[in-house]
Amino acid sequence: MGKPSLVFVTVLLGISLLGCTTKPPRVIDNSCEIFYEKKGWYKNTKRSFKRWGVPIHVQLAIIHQESKFRYKAKPPRQKLLWFIPWFRPSSAYGYAQALDETWEWYIKKTGNWGADRYDFGDVSDFIGWYGDISYQKLGISKWDAYNQYLAYHEGHGGFKRKTYLKKPWLIKVARKVEANADRYSKQLSGCRSELEKGWSFWPF
Repeated sequence: MGKPSLVFVTVLLGISLLGCTTKPPRVIDNSCEIFYEKKGWYKNTKRSFKRWGVPIHVQLAIIHQESKFRYKAKPPRQKLLWFIPWFRPSSAYGYAQALDETWEWYIKKTGNWGADRYDFGDVSDFIGWYGDISYQKLGISKWDAYNQYLAYHEGHGGFKRKTYLKKPWLIKVARKVEANADRYSKQLSGCRSELEKGWSFWPF
């Protein structure tokens, strides 16, 4: 049997690297560990923060809640007759669980035509952009993870109508997002200087 061709080896290497980059972090409850493993993600979230003003720990907390950092996350299918898998309840998918129409709105407003809900960098930019709109339209501080998440989940119109008040379960989820953001922020304060040191050397 002859030696494998260079093209074949390159394809296998590419598939292997893709698998490494798309797997969720091994530790998802520690912001330092997330960025040590997914080095390019710090650059992504920092760029989004500089552009839109939504801090890194708030971005992480929202992504944690929406997908647990799984790039192919989708809402579970509904059941027909309690056991037959049926349609999904919405078009949400990806790291941010963004709906089709919301993602299209983001692309139209930012001109980021190649944006993909499977791409962490695009998603962190999307969350920053959405948080900036929440601040402009609703006056929600970009550092307020609790209300930012409620506006993210309910939409700006829903937040204005206070639809979340009829959803006690959502209030609990938003408090969880707030707690995760606080924890991520404290963790980042202990490793930020190290992350900054290595940031300029990361090639992606």
